Amino acid sequence: MANTHGSLSINSENIFPIIKKWLYSDHDIFFRELISNGCDAITKLKKLSLIGEYTYPEGHKDSVRVVVNPEDKTLKFIDTGLGMTADEVEEYINQIAFSGAADFLEKYKDKANDDQIIGHFGLGFYSAFMVADEVHIDTLSYQEGAKPVHWECDGGTEYDMSEGTRTEIGTEITLFLNEDCLEFANEYRAREVISKYCSFMPVEIFLEKANAEQEYETIDESELRDDDVVVEHIHEDAKTEEIEKEDGTKETKEVSPARDRVKINKRPVSLSDIHPLWTKHPNECSDEEYKAFYRKVFQDYKEPLFWIHLNMDYPFNLKGILYFPKINTEYDSIEGTIKLYNNQVFIADNIKEVIPEFLMLLKGVIDCPDLPLNVSRSALQNDGFVKKISDYISKKVADKLTGMCKTDRETYEKYWDDISPFIKFGCLKDEKFCDKMSDYILFKDLDGKYQTLKDLVPEEEAADVDVVENPDDKQEDTEEKEPEKTTIFYVTDEVQQSQYINLFREEGKNAVILKHNIDAPFISHLEMKNDKIKFQRIDADLTEDFVEAADEAELKETTDSLTEIFRKALGNDKLDVKVEKMKNENISSMITLSEESRRMQDMMKMYSMNGMDLGMFGGGETLVLNANNKLVQYILDHKDGEHVNLFCEQLYDLAMISHQPLAPEKMTKFISRSNEIMMLLAK
Repeated sequence: MANTHGSLSINSENIFPIIKKWLYSDHDIFFRELISNGCDAITKLKKLSLIGEYTYPEGHKDSVRVVVNPEDKTLKFIDTGLGMTADEVEEYINQIAFSGAADFLEKYKDKANDDQIIGHFGLGFYSAFMVADEVHIDTLSYQEGAKPVHWECDGGTEYDMSEGTRTEIGTEITLFLNEDCLEFANEYRAREVISKYCSFMPVEIFLEKANAEQEYETIDESELRDDDVVVEHIHEDAKTEEIEKEDGTKETKEVSPARDRVKINKRPVSLSDIHPLWTKHPNECSDEEYKAFYRKVFQDYKEPLFWIHLNMDYPFNLKGILYFPKINTEYDSIEGTIKLYNNQVFIADNIKEVIPEFLMLLKGVIDCPDLPLNVSRSALQNDGFVKKISDYISKKVADKLTGMCKTDRETYEKYWDDISPFIKFGCLKDEKFCDKMSDYILFKDLDGKYQTLKDLVPEEEAADVDVVENPDDKQEDTEEKEPEKTTIFYVTDEVQQSQYINLFREEGKNAVILKHNIDAPFISHLEMKNDKIKFQRIDADLTEDFVEAADEAELKETTDSLTEIFRKALGNDKLDVKVEKMKNENISSMITLSEESRRMQDMMKMYSMNGMDLGMFGGGETLVLNANNKLVQYILDHKDGEHVNLFCEQLYDLAMISHQPLAPEKMTKFISRSNEIMMLLAK
């Protein structure tokens, strides 16, 4: 073949901004692109073999080899694929953006299944120039009579192509790394990048270091394979040991039999799992395999709660596994990782176009060969098809959860505390998901029992209709009454709100526990969707169940007196005081804060990080005093007494402690005052 010298041409039908520094956002991605090209070449040859257009030589083994050479500052990518002729190099390499995969699929569209062809744009090869000053290709086509081809280019538009010296079918690409990218010739760095992008490619991938000393391993002769290189045969005699019997005599016993072993060249270990778990049918996978895969991919050694295996062939091809990890509800945020693959090639983490936002709290893998990728494969083209994939994933998760609740309620309840943040976040973000899950949201009560919203809200009664007679025209007019709301009481901190919980228990009342950060917006969302319910924290007010009937005039007089006393003692002339005759006379004082005020304060706290002044939104608490309590009665009867101010301050702080933690300076005063009161008792 005569030497050829020419200029690279841009295919007019595929004009892309092919500038090596900006083609890909991550420079290490060239590993993925070049290995993917090798996998494609191997897949194509395999398809040709299946349709009878090629016969493999004896002992053939598919593989992509990556050889690092830090001394020569080179990287080699060697595949056993179908190779290229000079004409194909001219067509696929010299014409930038002419996709060899697209051409192959068009040619064999009626003969071969294109499921695992990775390349689409014909640009991956040029990612090599992001890190290399010069690139060489040595290739030999599978076609009978084909001659080897050598191609080289220094990153400009000029190339040289001549007859090569390669003797094996396949392609070898050599990168002469530039000084800024020598890290990629380091064996450990190369292993790291290959593991990141290529852990599950459909072809075995081997990493080697050029000129490295040969390593060996010893195995039993029975484990010897045809491709093993035997260095030495080793015979190991049986091993015995002398043991003493109960009668004091000694006996020689064999502890390991004689065996024949062989020392062999250490077998290379593929960096790619060519049959990842998600490619298998769920019936073929054991629980231990799911857990082992989770540990391997996410380096998380806490077992996942459970998982969902996605397996769909129509109307699009999608497989994957989504794991529900165990979370710590004390943390403000939960961050998961959904790894997106295309034909077992890693694309990116958490691509929001494909993964519903609320599922990004999970961990998992999704492989969809039908994804419409952009040129760098790292993001998606704007396609309505992608929305269908996202909707499907959301539906499968809802189906799994509702199915578990229906058929295995005990397990569903066991997981509920851990999975509820995911589900509630999903309800806030996805209306369809919310509609599917609405009857399967659980609420844990004070006794640890789980109930649905239907369990908590009585059956809806027919709307009441008032009949009003119009005296002018004697016609009946109907008007609907405002629907009565069912109040669902809730607790956010079982320790802090224990005094209120005790009151509820004494009266046989119940409440649900809502302690996660997601619960505040979630209950507001439920109230908007259902005008028959309202949520109220148990310390928002005292219901009539906890107080006795009292003479209103007498109660007002007592309230006015105690308000004056406490405002003066606390130096707060705006203090809101409420007096009730509580059934439990041992309770002296409590703090209540209306549900509306609390939600407003919680909302404003969210903005405090942006420097907003919360002073104008503070307060709103009501001091509730129990007229049946002896200490409150003492204050009322001795309003000018020597220690009344001391008692008022103490009662207020005691009430506040059962409502929320005291500020540091107030806690210091509270402790000092407590000591002072004890000293009074000691006198």
